Amino acid sequence: MAEATPENGSTKSNKWLLLVVLMAVLGASGGAGWYYMFSHDSADHGPKEPPPPVFVDLEPFTVNLQPDREFLQATFTFQIADEKSAEILKRYMPQVRSRILLMLSAKTAEILAKPEGKTAVINEIKTLIEEPFELGVQPIKLNNVFVSSFIIQ
Repeated sequence: MAEATPENGSTKSNKWLLLVVLMAVLGASGGAGWYYMFSHDSADHGPKEPPPPVFVDLEPFTVNLQPDREFLQATFTFQIADEKSAEILKRYMPQVRSRILLMLSAKTAEILAKPEGKTAVINEIKTLIEEPFELGVQPIKLNNVFVSSFIIQ
């Protein structure tokens, strides 16, 4: 009859110990996964609410139109990505107004009376404002330009 050597007995106990440790690790990771999935608010897993919009109202523009004696009075509101961009825009407001006034004064009443003309003006305003105001100054990205009033006389 063969006797159990100390080596054979310790190998069996090492296997059982390894199995017990492995089961404990798996149980702990399963518990951690469960905690992570179910202990957080459901709002953490859903889509994040976008930041509130930032609007900058411009003072009304009054310009003479080409070639007749008609004039345009218009008011615009800009929607901008963030407060930092709004502060930059306000800092350069004289340039903003100048760019828009020069562009509007080159238009005719006939063009501006059509919806396509107004849409073209909005696109031109976006292009004008997104041009840098000064070397090294962050360009402004307009999300939208809204027309608050638009009167041709």
